Amino acid sequence: MEKGTSDTFPNAPYPAYQGNAYPSGQQMPYPTNPGVNPMTYPPPPPYGNTAGAQLPTVMAAVITQPLNDVPGQALCLHCQQQVVTTTEHKAGLLTWVVCGTICFFMGCLGCCLIPFCVDSCKDVEHRCPACQQVLCVYKRL
Repeated sequence: MEKGTSDTFPNAPYPAYQGNAYPSGQQMPYPTNPGVNPMTYPPPPPYGNTAGAQLPTVMAAVITQPLNDVPGQALCLHCQQQVVTTTEHKAGLLTWVVCGTICFFMGCLGCCLIPFCVDSCKDVEHRCPACQQVLCVYKRL
């Protein structure tokens, strides 16, 4: 028996593969799997929800910019309002590191207190203007 014919597989659902050609003898524009005639593929299933299955629901997510050293929009989780935050600068780890570095190199002459007067060295605390709850703390270090 010839390899790749339907005689090899008598119960095969597809007719014998006749090389890389259409039934009319034209060359196929793409390669096919040996043993399968592309002209006899079953039709694709119809589009849509024909089985009555429940489709997944799509949830919309609001993406906001992360809060940094300036006031920004945020959703307050306490009062459920979309607000523009109020900011307050507080001494944080960077403030103490700069203070210790100045004190180590220059001694305790009072210059080490400068980082406590500069807002760009401090952490920023974001609060809701409606309920005054802390929403986020932006840490410099």
